[in-house]
Amino acid sequence: MPSPYRANQLSPQMRARYGLDRSTWRTTAVVVLVVAIFFGAVAWATVNMGKESVQSRLLTWTVVAPDRVDLEFEVLNPSTEPAFCVIRAQDEKHIDLGYSTVEIAPNSGYVRVPYALTTLAPAFAVELLGCAIGAAPNVSPPNFPPGVAAPQQK
Repeated sequence: MPSPYRANQLSPQMRARYGLDRSTWRTTAVVVLVVAIFFGAVAWATVNMGKESVQSRLLTWTVVAPDRVDLEFEVLNPSTEPAFCVIRAQDEKHIDLGYSTVEIAPNSGYVRVPYALTTLAPAFAVELLGCAIGAAPNVSPPNFPPGVAAPQQK
């Protein structure tokens, strides 16, 4: 609730006691700090958006045998470094049946990549988890049951 008195009607002790003599340097400092943080965030976002990134998309997949899935995905790699893509096949319970990291050549531009993924059983779903430049992407690790080894990829 606002005070019924104006600040100039009160004694200096009363103005200090109730915070009516706030100096403007604190307000100015807070405003300058908020503006600096905002422009820093905008600059950081601008720099990160300018970096080259790899784009990828799963096109098709087909179960061709109980232990194999043929898939095709597209990758756009404008970088001078190789790209790495992670693919996996799963069963109905979301348990991994096959998992592989595929290397894409640097400066390859747009490529369609056919791949035969070896699986432990017929696949229910196939995913392209992601692609990254220079190293494997930060995606979920393989989810094979305890004691089950991932099948060797060719």
